[in-house]
Amino acid sequence: MPAVELRDASLAFGERTLWQHLDLSVQRGEFVAILGPNGSGKTSLLKVLLGQNHLTSGTATIGGEPVRHGQAGVGYVPQQRSIDDGLPLRGRDLVGLGWDGHVWGMGIRGMRERKRIVEDALDQVGAQSFAGAPVGSLSGGEQQRLRIAQALVGDPTVLLCDEPLLSLDLANQRLVSELIDRRRREHDTAVLFVTHEINPILPLVDRVVYIVDGRFRIGTPATVMTTEVLSELYGTEVEVLKVRGRLIVVGTGDSIDALGSAGAHHPPTPEQTGTTPA
Repeated sequence: MPAVELRDASLAFGERTLWQHLDLSVQRGEFVAILGPNGSGKTSLLKVLLGQNHLTSGTATIGGEPVRHGQAGVGYVPQQRSIDDGLPLRGRDLVGLGWDGHVWGMGIRGMRERKRIVEDALDQVGAQSFAGAPVGSLSGGEQQRLRIAQALVGDPTVLLCDEPLLSLDLANQRLVSELIDRRRREHDTAVLFVTHEINPILPLVDRVVYIVDGRFRIGTPATVMTTEVLSELYGTEVEVLKVRGRLIVVGTGDSIDALGSAGAHHPPTPEQTGTTPA
């Protein structure tokens, strides 16, 4: 049974269709990158799997069950955002909030179980050394490791990652990517990873879903990240170069940076404004 499955899935907001007729089956232990310009519907796809957005047509299942909000077995790693220095919240407390969302009315035994699970999640991401520090005093990389730990406390079979490398330096991008990859290898967790930049995760990725203006391609990085495929998706000439193991995408117009700011001229979509369809 696939960990995640979308069948003939379409998502539209008003008159704008982000994508349609999407068939995607993600197996346990598979690492799938979701790429495309701003406004293409990458985050909206994750919100569908989180039960926050509803498909216009088609079906979405996780572990064979229809997607619903707060579904067990789903972990979520958000973008790295700065946290107020004055926030009286320790790293360990932040991770514990992930467990509190899964359990209600804990007694003494429940509190002991909570502590064990939180400490195990901190161990998985190597965050014990700063788990007692105020979250606002930590670096971006340390905060993001705590967010990964928070996503792991529910022992997810599916890990949804929304731009988790944003605003991190190269060393922390590599560290966060490797932590997520280790989780999927050691626990057979399916990973769907939204990003603008594939290079930090290129050695880890099994398949790519590349979405541009309602069109998409699904396949291995070698078959999707090519001059021919991206030129077809963007509707203009795009060139994909490989330099020292990194992919560089160059072109004109929308495709100036196919993995970065392309498409920024489009009107804001619900995934950018935080709204959801009625």
